[in-house]
Amino acid sequence: MSRRSVLIVTCALLLSNAMSGLDSTIVNTALPAITADLHGLELMGWMVAVFLLTTAVSTTLWSKLGEYVGNRRAYQLAALFFVVGSLIQGLAPNMVTLIVSRALAGIGNGGMVSLPYIIYAQLYENPRKRMQVLGFVSASYSTAAIIGPLIGGAIVDSWGWHWVFYINVPIGLLSAILVQIFFHETGLSKRKTRVDYLGASFMTVGLVALLCAIELIGEANTLALGLAVFAVCCLAALLPVESRAADPIIPSRLFRNWNLVVDFILFALIWGAFIGFIVYAPMWAQALIGTSALVGGATQIPGSVTNFLGSSSVAPLRRRFSPQQVILLGTLSLIATFVLMVFSTSATPYWVLLLAAAFQGFGNGVCFSELQVKVQQDADKLDVPVATSFSFLIRMLSQTLTAAIFGLLMNSALRAGITDSHGTISMAMLDKLSNATSNQSLPRALLPQMRSIMYSGLRSIMMLALALMLTALVLNVWALRRERKGRAEQTSLRA
Repeated sequence: MSRRSVLIVTCALLLSNAMSGLDSTIVNTALPAITADLHGLELMGWMVAVFLLTTAVSTTLWSKLGEYVGNRRAYQLAALFFVVGSLIQGLAPNMVTLIVSRALAGIGNGGMVSLPYIIYAQLYENPRKRMQVLGFVSASYSTAAIIGPLIGGAIVDSWGWHWVFYINVPIGLLSAILVQIFFHETGLSKRKTRVDYLGASFMTVGLVALLCAIELIGEANTLALGLAVFAVCCLAALLPVESRAADPIIPSRLFRNWNLVVDFILFALIWGAFIGFIVYAPMWAQALIGTSALVGGATQIPGSVTNFLGSSSVAPLRRRFSPQQVILLGTLSLIATFVLMVFSTSATPYWVLLLAAAFQGFGNGVCFSELQVKVQQDADKLDVPVATSFSFLIRMLSQTLTAAIFGLLMNSALRAGITDSHGTISMAMLDKLSNATSNQSLPRALLPQMRSIMYSGLRSIMMLALALMLTALVLNVWALRRERKGRAEQTSLRA
């Protein structure tokens, strides 16, 4: 491929990444209008959850399909799923149709967010060059995530919520067409072995059940427990099936590679922790400091800027430092985020949140770019596609699980505070606390006590996130020593 073709394909893949970032924020902005029009407030949570579920479950399946039909065709099929799903969402006459089509779009999204990283490994064999490209990937996603709410609000106000989904159609088609014309997979060797349908079925059903169980934690405990048991049974049955498969969906040899295992665990710990800041920092600003929703949402802006700076700094950092040393830098930056939050009080000024967000964005950018490339370097060449998609699956599972646990911590703190108030404070009053408009109706005399209750829940979340990052630090230090020992052994062998 010529440099021009590589550049065009890269831009086409960046479009899909930006589209994913837009979709995750623009739809949230349109949710009130959608539920009001389709009368589906009770099903709103599933509209969000089903997209995440199908995205997570389909990632490893798309990478495996790419091995059989080629990554270009797999990407085009994923884009088709996403475009058709988006079109049906825009045409949906009711919430059930919208949720089903949202699931269809999520299946396509799983390929559109995971396959590009596999294709980047083909386009940019030089790891440092690939890291630079991943910096632009982070920038495209962050930019889309920032402007998403603004675009979503403008579209809903001007044209209606349907166009929130229609906007994906031309972007998805353009991306697929550019990949079709300019991306040529040289030396493509497609798999000839039998497809592991049984393993794929067990994995898909097991992961769907597991993710649904996680989503239902704290709401329908009996159903959540039943789904969790069913998920464990399916995933346990997957083990003997995969051991006999000629070409398993998730090869067991991945877990015999200690470097890869460390990468996967670090991904899980880091992504599980930082979701706590992303979700709850705006609530901290609005409920404790008393900002508006717009100012509360602005806590994400410094992180979006420093995320790009962190991603783009990895390539120059790798000229002087080893992979584990670079990850250590990102880990320390994330630890600084949660140290600031844990030691903050309900009277902490707003600028501290912005500083914490800056640390969060930089650390996340560094860790993501380095770990994503490191996974591809640590895996055998044959396993690069499945290792790349599995790392994405690990992140999704970790975020889903920790988000559920964070929710439980918050609900526990709120219920304890309500009990201690002896009836003077209700859950409905606490619901109003984090909204600049609705909290005007709350009794002024009770605001300090309500903020104290909210603070206890938010601080518990930040403490758990800090514990996860400290665990990541310990693991990273151990891996760093192991890395140094391996280099020393290589030096002695050469001598």
